[in-house]
Amino acid sequence: MELENKVKYALLIEYNGNGLVGWQRQDEGVSVQGSLEKAAKKIFNEDFEIQGAGRTDAGVHALGQVAHIHLPQNHKLTTSHPFYIISAFNAMLKDTEIRVISAKPVTSEFNARFSAIKRSYKYRILCRAAPPGLDKGKVWHIRRKLDLKLMEKGAKYLLGQHDFTSFRTVKCQAKSPIRTLDEIIFSNEGDEIIIRIIAKSFLHSQVRIIVGTIVKVGDKTWEPEKIKSILSGKDRSLAGPTAPADGLYLENIDYPRALLDNNWPIIYDNKIYN
Repeated sequence: MELENKVKYALLIEYNGNGLVGWQRQDEGVSVQGSLEKAAKKIFNEDFEIQGAGRTDAGVHALGQVAHIHLPQNHKLTTSHPFYIISAFNAMLKDTEIRVISAKPVTSEFNARFSAIKRSYKYRILCRAAPPGLDKGKVWHIRRKLDLKLMEKGAKYLLGQHDFTSFRTVKCQAKSPIRTLDEIIFSNEGDEIIIRIIAKSFLHSQVRIIVGTIVKVGDKTWEPEKIKSILSGKDRSLAGPTAPADGLYLENIDYPRALLDNNWPIIYDNKIYN
């Protein structure tokens, strides 16, 4: 794409993953990337390519996806307050469950994917007999109690740098299975167990496989120590099932402050509220 007379913008995006084929545009089905590019074309009357920080799979949600796009520099929207860019995108996206919630100009050095230094995912597990009503398609429903302390004990074996071959899909295209998990945080919120997993980058379906494996510790099918042997075995068949996409949310992306201040402006109108 010709970048002359363009200004780069970072967009903060949320979406309900139900009914979506994922972030990446595909020949069939509705994607987040494709929907945003179509919206931009309708607004600016030209073709665009937009790059996201995380390629979420089909059914996975986002609370804080970040993407960058090059917009016309002298257009009335880019020479005005970001409120008008957000409003224009959301008007085009009104029939979807994809929303641009903040936007700001960035330098040419910023790259939504490659500049990221930390990605945070949240996984929601609903533990009760009754299936979800309001949160249908947004949690993993498990009809039994899980032992949080056992889950925390098992998860400790995954912290730090490891070969995560056992925790990636067989179709994962990453050149190396080596990744570093910074934090795995557990909490209770009512009937829900919330698991937050934080790292610079992840393998394909790594978070969902970790959750599916940790749940087998929580329901006492496996001892916490089994996580260590699964990790050292370097074989996907040793780990637990891939947890459903329903409960997974891309929650937050962090960047070096010099490239993108992670305190996104809260925008209600054509004023900025920090």
